[in-house]
Amino acid sequence: MPTNDHDPPHFHVKRAEQVARVVIATGKVLPGATLSGRALRLVEEWRLLHLTELRRAWESLRDGRVPASIDPLD
Repeated sequence: MPTNDHDPPHFHVKRAEQVARVVIATGKVLPGATLSGRALRLVEEWRLLHLTELRRAWESLRDGRVPASIDPLD
């Protein structure tokens, strides 16, 4: 999550040359995504597992603090 990012609260995903921006609250993928369907399903699984942590991370950035790291999928 970049520190000067815009609303809605979202996170950035990068896998090799594929990218996406995903809204934290809904899982909606913002325009411009190039992630495959399988990768997006894994991102959604991860988002649901870490929803509270993602919201805290966004708030930390908005308050000028460094967010805690969030574990990847196993």
